[in-house]
Amino acid sequence: MFRRKLTALEYHNPTGFDCKDETEFRNFIVWLEDQKIRHYKIEDRGNLRNIPSSDWPNHFEKYLQDVNCPFSVQERQETVDWLLGLAVRFEYGDNVEKYRNCKPVTETSDAQKSADPLINLDSNNPDFKAGVLALANLLKIQRHDDYLVMLKAIRILIQERLTPDAIAKASQTKEGLPVALDKHTLGFDTGDATLNEAARILRLLHIEELRELQTKINEAIVAVQAIIADPKTDHRLGKVGR
Repeated sequence: MFRRKLTALEYHNPTGFDCKDETEFRNFIVWLEDQKIRHYKIEDRGNLRNIPSSDWPNHFEKYLQDVNCPFSVQERQETVDWLLGLAVRFEYGDNVEKYRNCKPVTETSDAQKSADPLINLDSNNPDFKAGVLALANLLKIQRHDDYLVMLKAIRILIQERLTPDAIAKASQTKEGLPVALDKHTLGFDTGDATLNEAARILRLLHIEELRELQTKINEAIVAVQAIIADPKTDHRLGKVGR
């Protein structure tokens, strides 16, 4: 997620940077402020440079407020990405002539763009990131460092579960047979008739789950046997050979 921006900023370890490592993260913030962002005067950077301090998170939170970062301390990945974007803008502003005539390393062909519409999206756009995060939270999809990966996961989920056919299939209810609870022995007594009835229901549901599990196990055994069975084996007779 951060490799390209870290490389552009000439960070010493762009591929191995781990923002979840507390010490590495704090050192990175100090480097970013000292070398690229330079929002504070040199004499005002002491609190950020005091990496072992237990108050460092508070000073970092104030730093985020001072640079108008829209993310909180708890949203570490989003914060790092935003600060990197800020640093890249400052780096470009300091070296306009150097980067003005730079060409992209690779150019995507029109055929590739038409094949995958996600290629045309700007994954660094804050509105795009906010929209993807909102969808991921709504659909309970785990966060990923790459927002395009999250968007692809969202697309797959929608295609597989939220299409009209998938919804119609999920809405189909299975009608079961009525069960007389009083005819099933619980095996113990809670001392409360309502609790006894609830316990019988839970026990029946558990038995049903066990039956489904056993069915799947049997299907798996049959499938494995079909693959590894000797052609001379007659499983109906339980014998091998003639």
